Amino acid sequence: MKISYNWLKNYLNIDLIPEEVSKILTDIGLEVEGLETFEEVKGSMKGMVIGEVLTCGKHPNADKLSVTTVDVGQGEPLSIVCGAPNVASGQKVVVATVGTEMYMGDKSFTINKTKLRGELSEGMICAEDEIGLGTSHDGIMVLPSDTKVGTPAASYFKLKTDTVFEIGLTPNRIDAGSHFGVARDLAAYLSQYEKVELKKPDISAFKPGDGSFAVKVSVEDTEACKRYTGLTLKNIKIAPSPKWLQESLKAIGLNPINNVVDITNFVLHELGQPLHAFDADKLAGNKIVVKKLAENTPFVTLDEVERKLSSEDLMICDAQGGACMAGIFGGMDSGVTDTTQTIFLESAYFDPVSVRKSAKRHGLSTDSSFRFERGVDPNITTFALKRAALLIQEIAGGLITSDITDIYPEKINDFEVAVSYHNIDRLIGKKLDRALIKKILNALDISVEKEREGFLTLKVPAYRVDVTREADVIEEILRIYGYNNVEFSEKIHASLSPSVKPDNELLVNRACDFLASNGFNEIMSNSLTKSSYYSALKTYKEENCVVMLNPLSSDLGLMRQTILFNGLETVAYNINRQAQNLRLFEYGRCYWNTNKNNEHYPLAAYGEDRRIALFLTGNRAEESWSVKEEKASLFLLKAYVEQIIGKLGVNLSTLITGSLESKDDIFTGGIEYLDKKTLIAELGIVKPKLLKQFDIEQEVIFAEIRWDEVLKRSNIALSFREMPKFPEVRRDLALLIDESVKFDTIEQLAIQTEKKLLKKVNLFDFYKGKGIPEGKKSYGVSFYLQDEEKTLTDKEIDRIMGKISQRILTELNAELR
Repeated sequence: MKISYNWLKNYLNIDLIPEEVSKILTDIGLEVEGLETFEEVKGSMKGMVIGEVLTCGKHPNADKLSVTTVDVGQGEPLSIVCGAPNVASGQKVVVATVGTEMYMGDKSFTINKTKLRGELSEGMICAEDEIGLGTSHDGIMVLPSDTKVGTPAASYFKLKTDTVFEIGLTPNRIDAGSHFGVARDLAAYLSQYEKVELKKPDISAFKPGDGSFAVKVSVEDTEACKRYTGLTLKNIKIAPSPKWLQESLKAIGLNPINNVVDITNFVLHELGQPLHAFDADKLAGNKIVVKKLAENTPFVTLDEVERKLSSEDLMICDAQGGACMAGIFGGMDSGVTDTTQTIFLESAYFDPVSVRKSAKRHGLSTDSSFRFERGVDPNITTFALKRAALLIQEIAGGLITSDITDIYPEKINDFEVAVSYHNIDRLIGKKLDRALIKKILNALDISVEKEREGFLTLKVPAYRVDVTREADVIEEILRIYGYNNVEFSEKIHASLSPSVKPDNELLVNRACDFLASNGFNEIMSNSLTKSSYYSALKTYKEENCVVMLNPLSSDLGLMRQTILFNGLETVAYNINRQAQNLRLFEYGRCYWNTNKNNEHYPLAAYGEDRRIALFLTGNRAEESWSVKEEKASLFLLKAYVEQIIGKLGVNLSTLITGSLESKDDIFTGGIEYLDKKTLIAELGIVKPKLLKQFDIEQEVIFAEIRWDEVLKRSNIALSFREMPKFPEVRRDLALLIDESVKFDTIEQLAIQTEKKLLKKVNLFDFYKGKGIPEGKKSYGVSFYLQDEEKTLTDKEIDRIMGKISQRILTELNAELR
């Protein structure tokens, strides 16, 4: 939000430097994110002075140029070559001296001392478009003869500069969403140190019209429109706004349109109350009806876009149909144009929820909806209406022809909050003077209704939607008093609490550090996603998605059941930017519901958990002369998954592995890890049909670890032991086994046979094809034996390997090759 310092001074008589005001605003909760200087004319005519043309003669080498001498009040006259047809001796002109930066639209150039066709030129005599005061380039600007030579052009034209504060307004502080609102906060702060008068715009001159012309108003939906006020004016003359009004709007980044529209914008940014002006001659039936229209009713807005209305959109209608989307956007056929002579001026209070839903539904965000969504002051509508009407009378020559129509069926009252001095002192951490507390409250329009026995009964204005509790009031007092004015205590109060085991943050960091050290890049994606991703899936059914009641857009309508689709979006994004070899991971939450009706359901129907998702695609390593090109494989990702689970203290030997045949809508093949019937992790090759949705043409391998389930089974105990003094022995077996036998079966059988000395079993070779019988496969398996108390003899090794091979041959119907 932009706030003009010059504009702010209309309500406060202060003379602080902008940087000091910026610091105060930030300290009281209106954080100033930036300061910028607004110039009425770009460059502020620096280097330009008033001069007098002493002589003017034809250029000896150019028919259309003149050679002049110009007195600029700086000693010797300047020799200037000029191409304007109207230049003549005796004229008072604007001169850009050497070194002046000139601006022509978005381009700029510097005036240099140079020669033009052989004649010296030490400046430039300017036309009005060259100094930024108009568009004419027919000739130089000639000033009155009594203009003093040597006067800086900026002083002569009385140019003003302004400082604009860029305030990062938080959603709860819409009371400060205007120049007057900011001035009110600033005055509350300054009033602690000096007497400051907050001047509200004067509307005492307002008088109702004679009733010669009025628009009939009716409100059918009083829930969505809690207050509606309006009046009519005739004899309007649409024209450009006066300079002061145009410059006020330009300073905050608004383009002037015409006097009436500019006044409504001015009052919005002055008081925070949105207004809308209708061309009354275009209102069919000379009436206004506030109501909702049928579903899919077409309506053309001011941007010439036809929109299909929802039956929940509140509309301002005439006798024939919609004229304006209430609190959001005007209609194409009822707005003020150059031919408008009679207007109906609207000032209303629309329900914030209704405005927000309609604005989000149609993807619209305007200055008006920004304020209505957050809750404007319901009791300022008539004040703002009178303020605008008086400005229209003054600037556009309007005549008020009606009294104010004010439909306010149920008044929104100020509300009471009780506050104790004890809690003020306790929460602030400092005992404040009681008179100062009441002074701050009064400056914030919070009145003290009663005071007794250490308690205050306060009346908080309805526009302070964020101040509803005792703690809110205390925060307001502290905000204005100043956080920096509360001294640090010499004591530190702390409580010791035992840390929860296992430490989730420690384990998350351990897993993430492991992945990062192995070349993975972490991604962070939105847990809101598209419903289309789940529309044809059986693994993640659409009916089990958590649906957003008020989605920001159709692309953010559901909460994700899996991180898969977020990761595929990232994979596609990177592949499209020539990053083919990717290792990605994300730690995040997934959500689901168990209610098939997908309507309003109890909290127990919701579920969420934490997961780590891994993605591999492309080559195993980047292209290099020293590395053989090899595609990333399912087994590579399997190794990472098992290492993560192992590092978290879960015994892999206790987990059951299975296939992902039931999830063939997601994977073409893969593995799942189960503890009894509980899914711990799954990994597989993503189905090409799914990849096609993201325009991914290369294989993607995906794994998802159920973090919460792993955490339940985590058993990390730090233990230390002496390094073995005796050597490890390796023995290999080449086995011909049935195709259905898995390596895990061989590993478990070997461990059961020799639990003490067998340290590790590894599959180092696999072959299936020529020379291998149908239904068989060849495994190369290595066994690592070690005795920590002595060196194993050949006889002991042969005995152990004999037992292991015998069981494998007998129980698994294997053969030694």
